[in-house]
Amino acid sequence: MFSLVNHTYFNRTIKTAPLAVFRVLFGVMMLLSIIRFWANGWISKLYLEPEFHFSYYGFEWVKPMGVWTYLLFVVCGLAALGVALGYKYRLSIVLFFLSFTYIELMDKTTYLNHYYFVSVLSFLMIFLPANRWFALDALKPGFAAKEVPRWTVDSLKLMLGIVYFYAGLAKLNSDWLVEAMPLKIWLPAKYDLPLLGDLMQQEWVHYAFSYGGAIYDLFIPFLLLFARTRWFAFGLVVIFHVLTRVLFPIGMFPYIMIVSSLIFFSPSFHERLLSGFQTLLKRLKLYRQQAVHATNAWRPKTYVKPILILFFAVQLLFPWRYLLYPGELFWTEEGYRFSWRVMLMEKAGYAQFKVVDGQSGKSFAIDNSDFLTPLQEKQMSFQPDFILEYAHYLADHYQQQGYKDVAVYVESYVALNGRLSQAYIDPKVDLVSQRESFKHKTWILPFNDTIDGL
Repeated sequence: MFSLVNHTYFNRTIKTAPLAVFRVLFGVMMLLSIIRFWANGWISKLYLEPEFHFSYYGFEWVKPMGVWTYLLFVVCGLAALGVALGYKYRLSIVLFFLSFTYIELMDKTTYLNHYYFVSVLSFLMIFLPANRWFALDALKPGFAAKEVPRWTVDSLKLMLGIVYFYAGLAKLNSDWLVEAMPLKIWLPAKYDLPLLGDLMQQEWVHYAFSYGGAIYDLFIPFLLLFARTRWFAFGLVVIFHVLTRVLFPIGMFPYIMIVSSLIFFSPSFHERLLSGFQTLLKRLKLYRQQAVHATNAWRPKTYVKPILILFFAVQLLFPWRYLLYPGELFWTEEGYRFSWRVMLMEKAGYAQFKVVDGQSGKSFAIDNSDFLTPLQEKQMSFQPDFILEYAHYLADHYQQQGYKDVAVYVESYVALNGRLSQAYIDPKVDLVSQRESFKHKTWILPFNDTIDGL
């Protein structure tokens, strides 16, 4: 029975229009994101000015390339434009995935869930026939396809569903639901917002946002799936993400999620959108109607399905890796990243490092601002892998200055979601003797409280 259902599903087809609209909007949003990043001077501020960059474990070789970093952003922007136009799409989307992911990996300080989402989405798009309609590539005789396998569109829906649903599951914890943390900290700070400022001071609003956010994330993918609730759900998507953009400075992410949610609409809806795109381009004299000779349907290479099955298996299982570690996830952050845990914590830390010369026994304290930018110091102060990497950097630096057998210790305190600061790292452990790995970091001190939930 399963094999029959499986065979039937994978043989179903759908109009290509949803993939074409998704490709165009994704490419445009990414191009705007690159332009915005460049225009705000963040390339220099985040990647050229710092003398030290925090690396992801296993990707220590990924570093900014000096002034050539600007060229990397040019390549990324041009690749995004190629994706939007459907011009040499396969090359464009591969270049975009590689360049954008390289940018993301250059400094762990800039990690955001939506950067990871863009990398994951662009990797998925490599294997989808998004250039078979309303694309420059589709002008080639016999290349256009009016229909594609239904699973190519459903794979995008599934990816969005995973992001939303896992974000909702992550909110099912006592800090979020019982204490309304960290919204109790964040929302009152928005007192200067027109119309909303006074409302943000009300405790019932904090709880309404907490419960509303959890319910929204858990159910929005299912509401988008069904035609009867789709327009209502899309209205919620727009309201939720516009409100998120007003309250929190998270860049283009709300807009990316809004346009991505259009993939849930019917092919006829997307065909109307493409007709609107054509009309706009004609008025701008950027489009000329040409005959398109379409094939009946696109068929994937044999390797595509196994790759996507493995891809989604990783997406479904990887966020649960935190269960392999002891201790409170919010405290240790072991398994926290890349798991769609969005805006769940307010952490603040203090980290005073001491460098010891092993031969002379002399020691001295470090002024972190001598080596780190304010953003880097803030992120380092409450994340163990940052603290460890920085300790090794200090050891290497002072050994090059002539110090011998350097040891590095840290006195560290962290406050989590409104709690009083607690000692964070064992001050007796020489961090130079510790190595980064996927193992539990035993030198993180226990969390003196309990957070119940997933």
